[in-house]
Order: sequence, then structure tokens, then C-alpha cells
Amino acid sequence: MNNADVVVVLPGIMGSTLGVRGKDGSPAGDNLFWAPSGGAVWNLLTRRNSILDHALPEGIGDAHPGDGVEPVGLMPDVHAIPGIWTPLKGYDVLVNHLRSLGYHEATGDRPANLILAPYDWRLSNRYNGQRLGTIIEPALDRWRAQGGQYADARVVFVCHSMGGLVARWYIERCGGHEVTRKLITLGTPWRGATNAIEQLVNGVRKGVGPLSINLTDFARSLPSLHQLMPEFACITDGSGFLKTTETTVPELRTEMVKDAMAFHTDLQEAERGRAESRAMAHLVVGIRQPTNTTVRLANGRATVSETFGSENDYGDGTVPLTGAIGHDERLDTNIAVRVPENHSALQCNRFVLDQVQELLTATPVRRRDLSIVSLRARVPDLVVEGELLEVGVDTDVDADAGPLGAGPPSSLAITVTTERGKVIAREVVTLDGDGSGRASLADLPPGTHTVTVSGVTPSAGVRTVTSSTMVWPPAPV
Repeated sequence: MNNADVVVVLPGIMGSTLGVRGKDGSPAGDNLFWAPSGGAVWNLLTRRNSILDHALPEGIGDAHPGDGVEPVGLMPDVHAIPGIWTPLKGYDVLVNHLRSLGYHEATGDRPANLILAPYDWRLSNRYNGQRLGTIIEPALDRWRAQGGQYADARVVFVCHSMGGLVARWYIERCGGHEVTRKLITLGTPWRGATNAIEQLVNGVRKGVGPLSINLTDFARSLPSLHQLMPEFACITDGSGFLKTTETTVPELRTEMVKDAMAFHTDLQEAERGRAESRAMAHLVVGIRQPTNTTVRLANGRATVSETFGSENDYGDGTVPLTGAIGHDERLDTNIAVRVPENHSALQCNRFVLDQVQELLTATPVRRRDLSIVSLRARVPDLVVEGELLEVGVDTDVDADAGPLGAGPPSSLAITVTTERGKVIAREVVTLDGDGSGRASLADLPPGTHTVTVSGVTPSAGVRTVTSSTMVWPPAPV
């Protein structure tokens, strides 16, 4: 198992526990307001100091509100704010699987090669992407300081849902590509999801009478939720499909919609400008689940549909396939692994965990051919019948050839065949100390012949070289 790199896990929206640093200096972990609840979401929403007390101020942009809120850990169990995004399973299964592969958090003097990276999911993905570097780069330095196989370690991100957007911003816009080897995303809405439009436009009101609760103002204050809106054209006006920037989205602040779409287009431009961006990305996407894909806006309301006209791309139940596939990629892209699973459970799916394991443990090498000795052959284009055909050879042993590359072979075979494949000459040449040799072949009949230089046996580990030569009959007397 190769654990030389550092694995960083980022959860999706609502997947990080949140707390407030106390005025007495007590840590945020002692004052949690968004935390594991055993499924009692209602208590989290209605109690004193609930998540609803932490809506963001208007115009927050990419800043932190200075309200003392800090991310503490990853949500271990099912978590949801009804009507905002989707209920999600926790991250214990994924994290425990990574631990079983030999990845571990920091303990005592032992540095970590597993970093769980919670973040304040209320805030802009730009803010969290920038912050990510301050967390992982010092940890990577400590891991590299061990020397040896760890000296050149890099980061591999394993991200669920919106966590992939945070990591992508860090990689493409904050210099993170310099330390990143791979980006593995599970159900990340690379181009957004239609559900976010419906939730923001229609508002979120749950319950009846005294048990009712209005989450709308909180939802509409979140830059992150706006950045989950689709970048692709999905708003139908009856004759075609428009992007959010090509029409007016009711109930939402225009500047927040515009800024959210700029988040996606800025990422797209950065990816286009860096050839390695596509090569390091590994997308795991959910498929075949009923998924809202397009939306009609009328009378201040959003009505969603699962189809583009008569076409249904499906998705993972939350992120449509169009949103799950990266920028500039077709739906049949070869960089995506497709799993028939819902968005909320991708991080727990057995097949997905197997995919993550393979991507983490596969070594970045291309196995060499068994033939590791290259040859250079000098064969005359033309000789006259009766002349010797002088063939010179040199060997070139690959420096990184591995166990078969102990040195050049001691001899080579030079074979001459006619156009019909008949062998008319064969000589074994003993090579000198610098791996070179020479053969003089006599009595070759007129015609166009093939000269093959190879190992004496098929297992000699030599890349065969062939040349053509012509033996010209002498002029008549």
C-alpha cells in the first residue's frame, strides 16, 4: 500500500459541524449549534442559538462575517436542513475506509497523511478555497519533513458534493495545483444543480401553525447556496433554454446571482488555461435517479422538470448529469465513473469506496515493455552484388530499465530476408565492451532485402530494428 501522499477529505454543504468561539475564549467545539443530532433536526432549528440565528449579512461576498463561527469537524450521521439542498448521510464510512487503508490523522509527534477539512459551508466557496491552503500546506510540509519517500509527497483530494467546488477553487485559483496530485469528486455539482434555483426562488417554509419555521432568509443569505445554482442553460421560456445571467431570477438579488455565475466561469477559464487540470480530475457521478434538470420561472415561482424537452439525462437525485459533468466535457466523457446511486449516499457506496481506493493506491507509472535495450543500426541503402554488406550496430540501454537493465547483451543477431520472407543470411555478432559490433555479410543475391537486428533469443530484451537494402546486379560486360 502506498501512503506517501496526503489525503484531504472535504464534505458537502451542511457536512461540517459549526460552533461559536465563546466570549470567554472557549473553543467553538464547546458551543456547537450545527452538530450531530441523532436525526432531531427540528431541535437544531428551533432551539436557542440555532443555525437560523447565523444568517449572513447582506453583501457578505467572499468575506467572513466576523461572528465567531468556526468549522469543527465532519458530520458523522444523517444531516439536513429541510428544503435546503438534500438530506445527506455522514462521512464516518468514508473516513473509516481511508483509515483502514493506512491513512491517519496527526497524533503526538506523528504527522498526518489524512486531513479532515471541515469548513463554514455558509460562506462563499472562494473564501473556503483560499482558507483551505492555510490548513493543508503546513500539514503537507510536516509530512514531507520526514524525508525519504515522503519528501516529494503531494495532496489527493477526496471531496463530496460542494466540497469539490472548494477544492477546485483552491487548485485552480489559489495555486493549489502546485501541491495537488489528484482531485477525486463524488457527486460534485461542477456546473451546479437546478434544485438550488427552486429552493432559493420559492423559499423554504416547513411545518404548520406554531410548528412552522421559515428558512427562506437564512437560505438566501448564503453565497454558497447561490454558487450551487446551475451554470448551464436550464431556464425555459417556452422556446429554448437560458442561463441565469440571460434572464431575471425572481426573489433573488441580481448581484448575488451574477457573482455566483462568475464563480463558475472563472473556474472554467482557469481550467482551460492549465492543461493538467483535466488529467488530475476524477469524477464519480450518480446516474439513473429521477433528478430535476430544468426550471420554468413564472409569477415569482420556480417549477422544475426532470427533462430537457423530450430528453431525460437523469442524475443522482440532486445533481443532474449535466451539472455533475465538468466544464467543457460532454456527457459521455471518459473521466467520469458512473454509479447508480443517490447523491446523499455516494460517499458510503461500496463501489464508490472501491473506486476511491483504486485511485489512491494505483502508482503513477507506465509499465515498460520487456524489451528494454534499444538499438541503432547502420545499414547501407545499396551495395553491388559481390560486395560485402557492412552492418554496424550500437546498443542503448535505458537508464531506468529496472531489473532487466543490467547492461547491454553480449551479442546480437543480424538476419537478411528476401521480399518473400526467405532467410538468406544470418550472423550472430559479438559486441565489444561499449555495446557495439559489426557484421560483414557476403554472397547476397540481387534484390531488395530486409535487414533485421534483434536479440539472439526472443527473451533477450532487445527492441528489434529493421532496415531495407538493395543488392544491385553488376552491369553487364
